[in-house]
Amino acid sequence: MADHALAARPYAQAVFEIARTTGDFRSWSAFLQLAATLVMDPELGKTLRAPGSDVDRIAVAMADICREQLGTEAFAGDGARDTATNFLRLLGENRRLAALPDIAGRYEVLRADAENTLDVVLTSASAVDEGQQSRIAASLRQRLGREIRISVKLDPALIGGARLQIGDRVIDGSVRTGLDKLSTALSA
Repeated sequence: MADHALAARPYAQAVFEIARTTGDFRSWSAFLQLAATLVMDPELGKTLRAPGSDVDRIAVAMADICREQLGTEAFAGDGARDTATNFLRLLGENRRLAALPDIAGRYEVLRADAENTLDVVLTSASAVDEGQQSRIAASLRQRLGREIRISVKLDPALIGGARLQIGDRVIDGSVRTGLDKLSTALSA
């Protein structure tokens, strides 16, 4: 929803500033991803949208679940745990808990910029070994001037080749796309 994307920016920026100050980008990433996953649950979504729902109680319960799931290594200091709980309570108070997926996504963009990294999704028809991944990462690192984090997805429908997604840019060298282009050209 566009409203959530717009609302996510200041919240993501606030969390990013906290993470930068404490030097704990990783814990905040894990927290935001888990909280976003929780609000995407259809039952919780209905509860959040229900008139008169106790969003403060929901926010505190979500914080407890995050704390339990992430364990003691996340947010080493109690103050950070309180900050995370207060963050969820603020979102609840402002009826913005449903914006958590957008907040988490925007936070990751800010984090990647700060860490000079890029997340790349490599989709391939068959398994990609570590050597191939390393060569792709090295080539992208040289071309883009950033550290590259590659995640691999398998999609047999591609038939062969691969597709790289770098942010909103896609480099598609799959056989499926080539066949689709050929088919379009022949039918025109």
